[in-house]
Amino acid sequence: MSLRFQDKVAVVTGAAQGIGRGVALRLAAEGAALMLVDRSELVYELRDELAHRSPQTSVQVLTADMEQAQDCQRTMQTAKAHFGRIDVLVNNVGGTIWAKPFEHYQVSEIEAEVRRSLFPTLWCCHAVLPYMLEQGQGAIVNVSSIATRSINRVPYGAAKGGVNALTACLAFETAQRGVRVNAIATGGTEAPPRRIPRNAAEQTEQEKIWYQQIIDQTVQSSLMKRYGTIDEQVGAILFLASDEAAYITGTTLPVGGGDLG
Repeated sequence: MSLRFQDKVAVVTGAAQGIGRGVALRLAAEGAALMLVDRSELVYELRDELAHRSPQTSVQVLTADMEQAQDCQRTMQTAKAHFGRIDVLVNNVGGTIWAKPFEHYQVSEIEAEVRRSLFPTLWCCHAVLPYMLEQGQGAIVNVSSIATRSINRVPYGAAKGGVNALTACLAFETAQRGVRVNAIATGGTEAPPRRIPRNAAEQTEQEKIWYQQIIDQTVQSSLMKRYGTIDEQVGAILFLASDEAAYITGTTLPVGGGDLG
């Protein structure tokens, strides 16, 4: 395993499960010091796992709600106070809450989808920027989605379209000041069942049909005709976060088996 992140400090949001957990494990293996953030207490289990896997890694853990601007500010302040700098930010919070044709969404559900999948990235970028600009260096990787062109999740797709626009616009502003901003657009990704689901309500039979339509469309749109793995998403995220991507900014990289989103 290379040590691309030796002597670097990385903040990972949504770190407790799925892609965020995979990013944290790989960053630790590649030498980073970590601030791991999630609103679930499960993030403390990840800290303990890292203590066993990578005992040399410096890890701080924080529970916070990234949908709230003040929690994002507290997260970055805590990381800066403890480590003295922030080199990498991986904005991983987000995810579809409901899956259904747009006319079936309630107004409150539309607002919830946008709060969940746009605002955490927006607030965290805003909160980390002063520290990265002060040090004249930093890499932000936003986790977006190819669902900006898909079915049965219009509000989620709109939120991730906002993430893509944020990525490009912020890169324009910061490229000459040492801060790179990129995103990956994740395709369908095989992952263990979420221990804390995004939507605790049991799906109706109709909702199961609508969700299956998403799966079918995602596989069909992929040239490889399959879902990806967490490791395949993590590899792209770490590349964009690393110095290997030093001449890349303002880019949203689709990681969807050929589906460009």
